[in-house]
Amino acid sequence: MAVAVEKLITSDILKPGRYLGNERLAVHKGWDTTEIRWVLTYPEVYEVGASNLGHIILYNILNAQPRQLCDRTYLPGKDLAAKLRETNTPLFAVESKRSLTEFDILGFSLSYELGATNILEMLDLAGIPLTWRERQKAGEVGGEFTNLQSQFPLIFAGGQTATSNPEPYADFFDFFALGDGEELLPEIGLVLEEGKQAGFSRENLLLDLAQIPGVYVPQFYDMAEDGSVHPRRPEVPKRILRRVATPIPAYSIGLVPYVETVHDRLTIEIRRGCTRGCRFCQPGMLTRPARDVEPDQVVEAIEQGMRATGYNEFSLLSLSCSDYLSLPAVGMEIKNRLKNENISLTLPSQRVDRFDENIANILGGTRQGGLTFAPEAGTQRMRDIVNKGLTNEELLRGVKTAWEQGWDKIKLYFMIGLPGETDVDVLGIAETVSWLQRECRGKGRKPLNFNLTISNFTPKPHTPFQWHSVSTTEFKRKQNLLRQEFRRIKGLKVNFTDVRISAMEDFVGRGDRSLGKVVRRAWELGAGMDSWYENLDQAFSAWASAIAQAGLDWKYRQVENGEWNLFHAQDHKRSPDAENIPLLIVQTRLIASLPTPHSLDTPLPWDHIDTGIDKKWLQEDLQRALEAAIVPDCSFEGCSHCGVCGTDFGHNIVIESPAIPKFAGEFVPNKTKAQRLRVWFGKQGNMALLSHLDLIRLFDRVVRRASLPIAFTGGFHPMPRISVATALALGATSSGEIVDFELTVPVEVDTFREQLAREMPTDIPIYNVEQIDLKTSAATQLLEAAEYLITVAALEETTPIQWQDWIDTIKAKKELWYEQTTKSGKSQLINLRDRLFELELVETHNSTAESMSSVIRYLGSYRQDGLVLRPEQILFMLQTVASVEFQLLHIHRNRLILGV
Repeated sequence: MAVAVEKLITSDILKPGRYLGNERLAVHKGWDTTEIRWVLTYPEVYEVGASNLGHIILYNILNAQPRQLCDRTYLPGKDLAAKLRETNTPLFAVESKRSLTEFDILGFSLSYELGATNILEMLDLAGIPLTWRERQKAGEVGGEFTNLQSQFPLIFAGGQTATSNPEPYADFFDFFALGDGEELLPEIGLVLEEGKQAGFSRENLLLDLAQIPGVYVPQFYDMAEDGSVHPRRPEVPKRILRRVATPIPAYSIGLVPYVETVHDRLTIEIRRGCTRGCRFCQPGMLTRPARDVEPDQVVEAIEQGMRATGYNEFSLLSLSCSDYLSLPAVGMEIKNRLKNENISLTLPSQRVDRFDENIANILGGTRQGGLTFAPEAGTQRMRDIVNKGLTNEELLRGVKTAWEQGWDKIKLYFMIGLPGETDVDVLGIAETVSWLQRECRGKGRKPLNFNLTISNFTPKPHTPFQWHSVSTTEFKRKQNLLRQEFRRIKGLKVNFTDVRISAMEDFVGRGDRSLGKVVRRAWELGAGMDSWYENLDQAFSAWASAIAQAGLDWKYRQVENGEWNLFHAQDHKRSPDAENIPLLIVQTRLIASLPTPHSLDTPLPWDHIDTGIDKKWLQEDLQRALEAAIVPDCSFEGCSHCGVCGTDFGHNIVIESPAIPKFAGEFVPNKTKAQRLRVWFGKQGNMALLSHLDLIRLFDRVVRRASLPIAFTGGFHPMPRISVATALALGATSSGEIVDFELTVPVEVDTFREQLAREMPTDIPIYNVEQIDLKTSAATQLLEAAEYLITVAALEETTPIQWQDWIDTIKAKKELWYEQTTKSGKSQLINLRDRLFELELVETHNSTAESMSSVIRYLGSYRQDGLVLRPEQILFMLQTVASVEFQLLHIHRNRLILGV
């Protein structure tokens, strides 16, 4: 049964458009025509979750399955969460507005070690017991499990953190989906459908799910004293396989939010997996083998996606985009095909050694975006230890190419606390940045600026560096070393990662099942949104208290002190002149310290997760790291024998690049103004909760989708010539808004109206389109008056006669003075009566036994010079003449009146 959310999603909450579920390309399947109902969520606020590519892909794939539907939900803002709790309303799915307890299965993306507290918050808001044991107990009837239909939904998690080490979160989930979900989730859906039809118990259903490769059901496994995990039932596998799937770009097209999101663009995956072998990098280890997408599929998906979504920007996604050999060819092909549409391409952090003129040519457009490289370390020795595969010459060539191609600011990522690092390596970061600035100087050019992010190394499971950690004291000392050096360098903006959160991520990320009580208590104490800077102090305090209350503070101190560290003994030997110790001696000491304090063969809490990489190979690669030995990229050179390639995980797929098309030229804005059309439109229903800026962005995308020949402004950032007359208050409806369009070629009025209306949401109806003279002033300059219908409630008992008397009294007055504050902060008195042209009582009706509400129509001044009569000022007039308190319930703008 649908939740009455219209009473909760109102204009008084922040960005109510987050919760409407009516995005472009959202899929609405019939509830009664489906057997299995999913809810997927990325447990962050909407702006983060709705733009996550994995979330979009799995949503599209599940809705493509017969007899199954997939809805969505997100972490609500604090204001809506408070409303849900105050009204005892359960958290709902955004499309169907149904409570989450009505669904069969609820899936969370767990991609961050401390992100589980957000998941617990959402489960609590949904009225779902937090742990699988509590849900199991709640579903028991007379000692037997009831059928799936009458229980709480199955709760599962997927994502990088879930695949890496699910044990700290094992208490909360019925199962985990490990690895790629494109094929795994539909398989789970089929098992659920069969089990639901057969009336399986929850336990039997989970046993069936446990037979699917990639499904880990923690309740069928026990933790040993050493933290390792073993089956307690013979029917389940000893090790659970990570699933691998082939990327399908077509499923990336979907969900065009009306509110601005973090990644407000079309994103297409071009390559999954990375075989560079950076020894600290968990994604690189967990996504092998590398799989290129066919260039033709990428081009087709981008072209179709841009036309279907109306975005003006797209991004190509991979862990290492530059390793996709077809990148320059694909980028240039798309740039040529869409050259007349002011489209920009952005790329995530990329390999600086592969950055060349071909890649530079495809980036940006008229809006040149930022550029991000990740050298990771400041010296060649450290880059060899981490297997970065980057020389100083390659670093300089890539940065200099970017500078020569017009970039004046570049973002660089570095890391401190890596195994074998000395102060020379730390200070090498500052020396490298200074050297790059010196090499990139030229007459008539701004000095090259850098935006640096200095992160703290955090050991991750399934990597060669999983046996290493660094004390927070050492991190702080190294950060201070860099701060002192950076003071001498101009043109830098530096961000340091908070050492407290790094230690907490390490503690949880490498933890075992005993941490479940810590995660729960941290949530109870207010931890949440832990990667957001404004909540960092609160988050750290909550986690620290939870650890202490669980009696695990001794274990956390080991992490803080860097004691789970094979090189701990060496760290204590570091002398003040450590930078002068020869490399051979440093390596010898590091190798000699390997057996302490923990053996490499000690069982780890994640050993039962089969990622395909042999643990023995990780040990050997750690040894190679200490010898600063490089392992080549097996996508382009010889096999490194990591253990992945085979029948279970497949092999690397590297596609040779097609020829790079000839550059057809940059976008040249067509500034021709051949026709101006004025459109009258409405803003009804849910669209009343769309902000003015969101509405402007919507018109831009609608024009693109409709392929209308819009004219552009000039300058460095050409914008489409679309001019909305004025803003409408958030939450107000309207049947009289105006927007002007300027076109490069004439279009029949009826054709324009038809094409525009076809792409607009149904709650933004098009009433009329007229062609106007090109020399006519814009509607925003011609505004004279506005007519409103406002619904007003009196907060005490009244009669219709009283309402009419108050209206007549206001009309009879010549002056009604109102004090307002100007933009400069000064107070001034204005006569509201001069701004009121017409006023009438339309109707009255009883809202409650004690109060009456009325609909009042008024026509008032609405000029861009500030002479405006606002709806709330009508309330002031009523209160002045009636000495009664009123409440404004709703605003509807009937029409805008333009002058000649």
